[in-house]
Amino acid sequence: MEIKIKYLVDTNVWLEPLLQQEQAPAASKFFDITPAEALYVSDFSIHSIGVILSRLKKYTVFEKFINDLFINAQIELLSLNSVELLEVMDNIQKLKLDFDDAYQYSVAKKYDLTIVTFDKDFNVKGIKRKNPTDIIYGK
Repeated sequence: MEIKIKYLVDTNVWLEPLLQQEQAPAASKFFDITPAEALYVSDFSIHSIGVILSRLKKYTVFEKFINDLFINAQIELLSLNSVELLEVMDNIQKLKLDFDDAYQYSVAKKYDLTIVTFDKDFNVKGIKRKNPTDIIYGK
């Protein structure tokens, strides 16, 4: 079966179930119904999640997350090269995004992915984005 839509999952969607936050049920359901081969993660997200979980001293949560993501589900890690970082700066100015959102957008654009996020900062014309609940309910 060919995967039609491929998703760059934003940091906040990964963090919801890891930290048992308010949107955790929606994020978990999204992960349950979406084939792993349709999911991608940026290096920026992995580093951000590592920073957050280490600050919270949730070392084993991070270790399990990395094993689940890359060993078990074989999610692909995506990044930008040094020259492509210049596009991030352009997107900050052009789309009025902060650095992390502009990085995610640049990765999604490079690999032709739809961003899955709870972040409303991506509600900008021209950005392919969906909320996990949009996918759950087929919107």
